[in-house]
Amino acid sequence: MRLLLDTHALLWFLDGDAGMLAGPARAAITDPGNEVLVSVVSLWEVAVKLRAGKLEADLVEIIEATARAGFVTLGVTPAHLLGLDRLPRIENHRDPFDHLLIAQAIAEGASFVSQDRNAPRYPVALLRCNGGPPHSSTA
Repeated sequence: MRLLLDTHALLWFLDGDAGMLAGPARAAITDPGNEVLVSVVSLWEVAVKLRAGKLEADLVEIIEATARAGFVTLGVTPAHLLGLDRLPRIENHRDPFDHLLIAQAIAEGASFVSQDRNAPRYPVALLRCNGGPPHSSTA
């Protein structure tokens, strides 16, 4: 199975936060048979939040830790941008990082590992961070 980690899922995993990243999501991420993707979009989001003072972390350490964990860094491709253009516009969900991550998960055929309350509103395979059941939307 291919997984694309939402930014908070990545940070919770690297922080070892078992309370926020539990059950099936943690098991899927640590399963050596699964390919875990980390988008440069998440790294960009971390950098933006660091600069804005909304997050305390070490970007270099995050990048190095994702490599040590064996995660694959996913760049942004034209196919991802076309998917973003086709993504439904959901009222009251204006987070551009979420939008592009969801478009990437769809284009890559990956389950999106996220706890974002808006993620189930999109046509993406979803694996909830809190151990809730997997969700596959056809919206």
